[in-house]
Amino acid sequence: MYYPYVQQFTSQQRRVMTVTGIGSLSVAPDTVQIQLEVRTENKQLSQAQQENAAAMNQVIAALLQLGISREDIQTVSYNIFPQYDFVDGQQLFRGYEVTNAITVKITTIEQAGNVIDVAVQNGVNNVSNIQFMVEGEQLHYQQALSLALKNAVAKAQTIAETMQLQLDPTPIKIVEEHKAESVTPRMFAAKEMSGSTPIEQGQIVISATVEVQFQY
Repeated sequence: MYYPYVQQFTSQQRRVMTVTGIGSLSVAPDTVQIQLEVRTENKQLSQAQQENAAAMNQVIAALLQLGISREDIQTVSYNIFPQYDFVDGQQLFRGYEVTNAITVKITTIEQAGNVIDVAVQNGVNNVSNIQFMVEGEQLHYQQALSLALKNAVAKAQTIAETMQLQLDPTPIKIVEEHKAESVTPRMFAAKEMSGSTPIEQGQIVISATVEVQFQY
């Protein structure tokens, strides 16, 4: 049996266009987090621990004197490793290495170099994982998301105009594809630093990606 309205409905079905919108903006960081580590070594484990504790307490006291609050100082690791030397193919026990690492959150980035210098002067012998952050990142991300949506609409309109298609400007589907920005930590040993340590904050790029579908 023939149903003419079925063919008419099929021919009037609208097709779907899928585009990807990308939005990003550069923001100056307002917070920096630095990992500071004290390493001590001694044949006697208790002595290595005592020396490490004394040095780290001195470091923390110096940081507090700089105006850093105790809430912004956090222990992230404490490890004890036996150390060996290899002489003529034989493994000889050298002693114990004790490492104690803390992270320090600094809300005045200009002080970062001075914080590192003071920490090193008071016993820190390894500095790593310098990460710059933005406290109000969510607000900036929303702005990037708005830019991504506008970018998707502009792409769809360009395609429609080029191909002479009748585009429905109202999206039928929007999928957010937020990707966290990868941060490459900077790592260096304390012995590499001399004088005042320069810290360049640069810019943080906050981006958003959306996949948007339109009918035409």
